[in-house]
Amino acid sequence: MTVNKLETALEQTLANGDKIFIPYIMAGDGGLDKLPEQIQFLAEAGATAIELGIPFSDPVADGPVIQAAGIRALSLGVSLRAILEVLKATKGERSIPIVLMTYFNPIYAYGLEQCLADCAEAGVSGLIIPDLPIEEEGEIPELIADHDLALIRLATLTSPRERLTKIATKTRGFLYAVTVTGTTGERNEYIDSIGDYLSNLKQVSPKPVVAGFGVSTPEQVKQLSSYCDGVIVGSKIVKSLHEGNRDTIEELILATKS
Repeated sequence: MTVNKLETALEQTLANGDKIFIPYIMAGDGGLDKLPEQIQFLAEAGATAIELGIPFSDPVADGPVIQAAGIRALSLGVSLRAILEVLKATKGERSIPIVLMTYFNPIYAYGLEQCLADCAEAGVSGLIIPDLPIEEEGEIPELIADHDLALIRLATLTSPRERLTKIATKTRGFLYAVTVTGTTGERNEYIDSIGDYLSNLKQVSPKPVVAGFGVSTPEQVKQLSSYCDGVIVGSKIVKSLHEGNRDTIEELILATKS
């Protein structure tokens, strides 16, 4: 049960007294042949789950670091189909849950039903689809659930409490709390009310609340995770992997350990 694998990993991390750490990496940045080793490294470093970005030509939520990584992957011919083939071939070699972050267009082009079936067969645990608002999703969540995949929802700073409550009750796996108004990328500071925002989400969400966007230092990891259940780090991970600076990644993960 792939959803259970994700939720079990999240629950186990919290039960151990640690905070959840989910690194984001761009699949195929530097070549798809590197992906299995990158996943293994992150798992051994103590990540709870991995958010695997699918390269796309028009990534509306991504900042310059992740955009550049996507362009590098696309230039190597990386596709959603090829990524799922690698994940399927290496499914028996990993225990860490994999969540795909993809815009809806690659799923639609693939064929929704076939894509979901192939995700499940490849051992994927969940999907984050940032350009699929709840008003437009139709039967898609039910189809995703039929394949035992978690549709992970995003909450934003600009949404009213009523909408945040609706999003929180619909999410599976965890609730992705976006902590900035803008695209992904490193930030020096957060708004003063960030603690209240995350604490409020904790009150309305039946699932763990994990904060992402702009998290780039161990201090920020500790700050944000003090208000919620953990963090997602993207641009800093992508940049560090690209530059071969893995010590930085290990320091970020270590900041979530009790």
